[in-house]
Amino acid sequence: MKGVIFDLDGVLVSTDELHYQAWKKLADELGITEFNREDNMRQRGVSRMASLEIVLEKGDKTYTQEEKMELADRKNGYYVEMLQKLDSGAVLPGAVETLKMLKEMGIMSAVGSASKNAPIILERTGLAPYIDKISCGLDVTKSKPDPEVFLVAAKKLGLNPEDCLVVEDAAAGIEAAKRGGMKSLGVGPFHEELGADFHSETLATVENWREILC
Repeated sequence: MKGVIFDLDGVLVSTDELHYQAWKKLADELGITEFNREDNMRQRGVSRMASLEIVLEKGDKTYTQEEKMELADRKNGYYVEMLQKLDSGAVLPGAVETLKMLKEMGIMSAVGSASKNAPIILERTGLAPYIDKISCGLDVTKSKPDPEVFLVAAKKLGLNPEDCLVVEDAAAGIEAAKRGGMKSLGVGPFHEELGADFHSETLATVENWREILC
């Protein structure tokens, strides 16, 4: 492998709680009281607009596309406000060590995330210096499991898809990697259920990097 493409939330950092709080605030404002953490789990790895639909399906009101755009922007405003308190404490175990190891091995690193806030998150958590390229919601229009965000990352790295490993914590992301012709490493609490080529609970517990990267 010549490059590793990391999903951001749930892989390198954890801002899941901030996303939930922001969506919950919007749902409450819309009178949608049924939105819960189980619904929030379904939002992992998908685009902002797809996430909004998961909230709106719990209510009974129909919205125009223009209204939906306003609602998505409102939620993002809440989330960005919350990000101002983000720091290196949000970095997940093994993330920095893994990124440093890859640099020492001459393997490039990229982030492939649906979030338009990926650059801000990387800066505030101190991970930006370790990342060579970013592919995020500012670059793509299609949500995982479409492979667009990973294919853009590979292109930015100047690599062919087959020379890249994707690290993901969501089934939609693993499926996107497969569709893009990339090997995958699944991490997180459901790592054994993601269908990835390799899996580990966290980046800190990966023991076979040389096998994975060969």
